[in-house]
Amino acid sequence: MKALVLTGPGQIELKDLPKPILTPGKVLVKMKAAALNRRDDWIREGKYPNIRFGVVMGSDGSGVVEEVFDEEQKGWVGQEVVINPNIDWGSDPEVQSSRYTILGMPVNGTFAEYALVDVDRLQHKPFHLDFLQASALPLGGLTAFRALFRKGNLAPGNNVLISGFGGGVAQFAFLFAKAAGANVYVTSGSDEKLARALKMGAKGAYNYKKESNYSDLWKTKGGFDVIIDSAGGDQINNFIKVLKPKGKVVFYGATNGLPSKLDLYRMFWNQLSLLGSTMGNDHEFNEMLTFVSTHQIRPLIDSIRPFSKIVDSFADITKPNKVGKIVFQI
Repeated sequence: MKALVLTGPGQIELKDLPKPILTPGKVLVKMKAAALNRRDDWIREGKYPNIRFGVVMGSDGSGVVEEVFDEEQKGWVGQEVVINPNIDWGSDPEVQSSRYTILGMPVNGTFAEYALVDVDRLQHKPFHLDFLQASALPLGGLTAFRALFRKGNLAPGNNVLISGFGGGVAQFAFLFAKAAGANVYVTSGSDEKLARALKMGAKGAYNYKKESNYSDLWKTKGGFDVIIDSAGGDQINNFIKVLKPKGKVVFYGATNGLPSKLDLYRMFWNQLSLLGSTMGNDHEFNEMLTFVSTHQIRPLIDSIRPFSKIVDSFADITKPNKVGKIVFQI
């Protein structure tokens, strides 16, 4: 079978590998589609923990169950599924265990014609989505769902600001918040992306490269109940300024690094919360799929490409004009 393998530092290759062999508790999924995440590029660049060479990459994917090992699991054969990429979250729903990892590193993932996974990683594909759309859901959708609802406690009518609109998680946060009845605002460094967000129903859209951005946010809205961010850095203090009393900043990354200072005075006086978040537990994954089905949410797809082009496509993960996920037909 064809599979994308991390072969060395900064090196990925589409290789011919043997078809995985079934073992107890495992199922073999014939992959129909898979989607790229920023995580995949960080793994390629060696910026992720527990790197192992020779591993099949990929966290997102959908397909059809082809074989099962255990007789009692035969009902899964022929089922259209999406794969939960969580491995060993643990018993505490609030925080992952020390054993926690994600499909695609250090264990084999979804960028292959076949994936061997534990049967409890299977969930039925939402009926309203095709394989390509469903493959875009798992990692980004779960991260956004946890940040908004478990950490942010988002409620209908809340004002929510999504920073960095266009990225994988941010687009899901936008779609989920709108579906939940919140007033959704976005930031981006691209006027083209901001225009698209407004067309999709954003209440406001602000270019963070312009000096007036945060003053405009404050004057026009009077504050936000929840802010979802992945960049961190000194802009955290700008977010603190535009939060309503008892508001929350939920961040699921820190690509801009640490802030040089933190406005603790405003934080304690206004009863503000700064909350870290990760991908999410298995129960939240199931809740996310139910939410997507209930609200008929369709992920934003930047482009659909043949699996043979996956190596070259890594160069497009961080392109500034990309909105939504890059997905592959396998």
